[in-house]
Amino acid sequence: MKKIIALVLALTMIACAACARAATVGICQLVQHDALDAATQGFKDALTEKMPDVEFDEQNASGDAATCAIITSTFASNGVDLIMANATPALQAAVAATGDIPILATSITEYGVALDIEDFTGVTGINVSGTSDLAPLAEQAAMVKELFPEAKKVGLLYCSAEANSIYQVKVVGEELKALGYETEEFAFTDSNDVASVSALAAAECDVIYIPTDNTAAAYTETIANEVIPAKVPVIAGEEGICRGCGVATLTISYYDIGYATGLMAYEILENGADVSAMPIEYAPQFTKKYNAANAEALGVAIPEGYEAIAE
Repeated sequence: MKKIIALVLALTMIACAACARAATVGICQLVQHDALDAATQGFKDALTEKMPDVEFDEQNASGDAATCAIITSTFASNGVDLIMANATPALQAAVAATGDIPILATSITEYGVALDIEDFTGVTGINVSGTSDLAPLAEQAAMVKELFPEAKKVGLLYCSAEANSIYQVKVVGEELKALGYETEEFAFTDSNDVASVSALAAAECDVIYIPTDNTAAAYTETIANEVIPAKVPVIAGEEGICRGCGVATLTISYYDIGYATGLMAYEILENGADVSAMPIEYAPQFTKKYNAANAEALGVAIPEGYEAIAE
């Protein structure tokens, strides 16, 4: 009898092991650049530390919102356990693709804007939560005053197809006006007109501000080729853009917010947390950084309190 019981238990364990499967997470990243890459890596590192057997289906949309829709629809059709959407168009595509699968996003500036939620309070109430890359916009505007007090006109350079870029430009523009600057928006619609719009902004402005804009982040070399020869400094919304074409930034760690998103995914996948009730999380700290090479090339004196960006 003992042998029979042992055999039954063994067969039961084998059956349970066969039925068990690793959780599958679909990752849709809008485009490849330093900030989004770091966020994705942080997410994967956190989740694999907690769930070593987790499986990732990682896809990059190469900057195309329509491709985000295809990727996330495929994730939904395949029945992944969770979708991680990296950047606003990826999040918007994921929400359109499924109302049931938990969606965690990262690198989103303002969820209320991204999801068209009025009077957003920090919890979406739908199958979405995640982390924000919002830095203190008033403090970014104040950097212009700190570094370029004699400047008259600030150009706001961004992609008009990115809702969160529009939000940041509006807020920073108002802050700059309150500081006494004239401002003008210079919007490119996609990668095809980054060079021409950047050249126009450099020709007409003393300083340029670029928000956490994914198209700009993917084409910093193009922007640098216009602004550096024109001797026009750029204040950037995050470190990756600053490394490519900027002089200074007040930045977060994208790896850290990605990591925090991974911990949120663990709570959902392993502990059954309700994604609709999970508050959006924000970066715990912000760092003033500068691009030493560009500062030297443009003759910009960087005061104490700024950290050089590692090359």
